[in-house]
Amino acid sequence: MQTRQIREGRTEIAVPAHDDSAAFPPGTAAVFYNPRMELNRDATILFLKAVQPEHYLDTMGASGIRGFRVAEECGIPVTINDKDSRAVELIVENMNRLPHLPVEVSHDDANALMSVRRFDCVDLDPFGTPAPFVDAAAGSAKHYLCITATDTAPLCGAHLKAGIRRYGAVPMNNEYHSEVGLRILMGFVVREIVKYDRGVEPLFCFAREHFVRLHLRLSYGANRADKTLTQMGYIYQCPSCPYRTTGHGMLPTAHHCPTCGNPLKAVGPLWLGPLQDHNLLDELNTLLPEQEFGSAQRLGRLLETLQDEIELPTFYEYHKLCKRWKISPGKSNDIIAQLRDAGYLASRTHFSGTGLKTDAPLDVIEAFARNKNI
Repeated sequence: MQTRQIREGRTEIAVPAHDDSAAFPPGTAAVFYNPRMELNRDATILFLKAVQPEHYLDTMGASGIRGFRVAEECGIPVTINDKDSRAVELIVENMNRLPHLPVEVSHDDANALMSVRRFDCVDLDPFGTPAPFVDAAAGSAKHYLCITATDTAPLCGAHLKAGIRRYGAVPMNNEYHSEVGLRILMGFVVREIVKYDRGVEPLFCFAREHFVRLHLRLSYGANRADKTLTQMGYIYQCPSCPYRTTGHGMLPTAHHCPTCGNPLKAVGPLWLGPLQDHNLLDELNTLLPEQEFGSAQRLGRLLETLQDEIELPTFYEYHKLCKRWKISPGKSNDIIAQLRDAGYLASRTHFSGTGLKTDAPLDVIEAFARNKNI
């Protein structure tokens, strides 16, 4: 296998050489390594530095870059697993080059390994959907579970039937589909974990380009599981206008649009609760300047947006609203300030550069967009 040396964060390892001229270069190598996921890995290193688990499982190691970075930059004992013999061969080569790191290599099926061993933190980073691995991870992860999903088309409703099959929920390919995808993934994970009388708490969760990333804390006890389930429910979206509402519960109920009179379409079940621990975000922001991250500026902007983002389960595309109302959109910050001054919650969202989160009714948003006084 041809390899090349790369440095990511403070870690240097060999990764497979790929064809840079291909449409998707990582897919041309014998073992997978995607440099575009650097922010994803940087975010996890930052998270682990803050929570400091006792042991970490890189469940689908591939090149091993994530696991080696955890060992090197966080000082946490790591098990790097992969079922592909070529990947394991490369991981062992890198381990031999880095003998000072607390790394164990495992050559096993991910579900088989998680069914017989427990780890303080389990990380699922498969190619595509994590759905087939969450059940085993629910028993293997003692306190923390990290999950990446790159099958955003099924999660966001573009591939509707695949989304329903994989996640047992009905998505919707609408203007806020990126948030729907994250919340459907979160809702699926919750349903897989609470059946073992365990609670789930989102700590640091976000969507970015082609992936969704969850960093979760797990707890024990039927009461914790029941409390977690209270955050499950549905988004009810009008098929004809931007109106939407939410309702908690595991089964959908009938709703009608107060403007159009149309029956609202149920999206879910999904997670309606908070996606961030804001005390943790403060700590991550404090730790970030000390790191040698290639994505430091982008990650800093993401953290800043997440700190300010209000915890509502949908957002509006402000420019699309203005187009619907046939008016020229003003600056997003201006309407956010106006809504806040009027006593409403309002913020930008990390899901979209022109997204607006607010609890203000649509007629109020329109009035401010038209520069009318309420």
